[in-house]
Amino acid sequence: MRITVGGSGSWHVIDSLLDPIQIPRFVRVRQIFDSPGAIDVTNAMNEQLADDARWKPLKSGQSVAIAVGSRGIDSQVEAVAALVAQIRKRGGIPFIVPAMGSHAGATAEGQRAMLQTLGFTADAVGCPIHSSMETVQLGVAGADDLPVLTDKVAYQADHLVIINRVKEHVCFRGPYESGLMKMITIGLGKQRGAEIAHNLGFGRMGGHIEAIAGEALKHLKVLFAVALVENATHRTCLVEVIDGPSIPEREAALLTLAKRWSARLHLQSFDSLIIDEIGKNISGSGFDTNVVGRYHSSWIKGGPEIQRVAILDIASQSNGNGNGLGMADFTTVRAAEKFDFVQTYPNTLTALLTGGVKIPMVLPNDRQVLQACMKTCHHENWSDTSVVRIHNTLCLGEIEVSENLIPAIEDDERFEILSDPYELSFDDQGNLF
Repeated sequence: MRITVGGSGSWHVIDSLLDPIQIPRFVRVRQIFDSPGAIDVTNAMNEQLADDARWKPLKSGQSVAIAVGSRGIDSQVEAVAALVAQIRKRGGIPFIVPAMGSHAGATAEGQRAMLQTLGFTADAVGCPIHSSMETVQLGVAGADDLPVLTDKVAYQADHLVIINRVKEHVCFRGPYESGLMKMITIGLGKQRGAEIAHNLGFGRMGGHIEAIAGEALKHLKVLFAVALVENATHRTCLVEVIDGPSIPEREAALLTLAKRWSARLHLQSFDSLIIDEIGKNISGSGFDTNVVGRYHSSWIKGGPEIQRVAILDIASQSNGNGNGLGMADFTTVRAAEKFDFVQTYPNTLTALLTGGVKIPMVLPNDRQVLQACMKTCHHENWSDTSVVRIHNTLCLGEIEVSENLIPAIEDDERFEILSDPYELSFDDQGNLF
């Protein structure tokens, strides 16, 4: 999208409204969470895969499809590389299939490119990517007789391994949210499977995932699955290799742990949140809505109370997918220009949620976005506006808060103040360094 700053009018009117607003000083703060530390994922994988009993169904020369999604998950490339090495060690022929529903423009080429952008290259993991949008129907499920679809390439392989992170979803609640069962239902279901699961709305998504994935597991040749759980700093802290029949029971238990260990903003009420970047690699909604308290689904609520949210950029790994931008109040020209309709809209048209792809107020640079947040918060004096800045919703260990929030956190054991107050640094274009 090409944005013309100024257009036929004069930008100086906007400048005159925003330039008088003095941006506050900030302090760097560490948020302290109660969750396990990171583990060596390669070692954890090798330890759990050393059990020869797991490999009895695999015969030398047989193919193994590894289903991988579109999220940027800590150490997942290393986990897949370890898995590939173990498959080859036992004579199998591994390859990756994208399991991301309608993401990456709902094309085979786009999904392959997204996996490569996330680091899943032949050099990094030791096997190729076989990408297709074709599906086969395995049966029907639920009271509505929903078609159960799966990736044709994965289905034609001799064996299937599913690997994904287990965490809470950003649009609905259920016994299975973002994880293995959803990947079986929507990720491997490709665009059409994702559409079937979404058509009756997120209010029924939990039941659809349970029914469709349950039926699919009766037909898929699942060698085993690998569940990853991250801690509050989004580092993998648990790896569990699960046999196919145990996936429903084990995933439900792991989801409980994931929710307990997840990161949040400890501040539950402040005026403005500045997010440096969003992206499909960060969250399905561009940012974790549970962290921000902004949602494009009416089936979920909660989180901090924030008057204004601003998004400064779209991460390069998102390949132009700007889903989530519409939940902000303000953004920058550079973010809006990266917004790729072709990459973003197929997922939206499939998920039936339009709120995340609207375009918020667009301003030339970071400084004016921050000033606009302050101007539109309800204070007699702009200097009373409380502001929090995060890099993205995966990076909540260290954040920045405006100086006027120090009294609220200095005696709170969940925070550690790491710096003296300082001025934010902007370049000649008004963007943050």
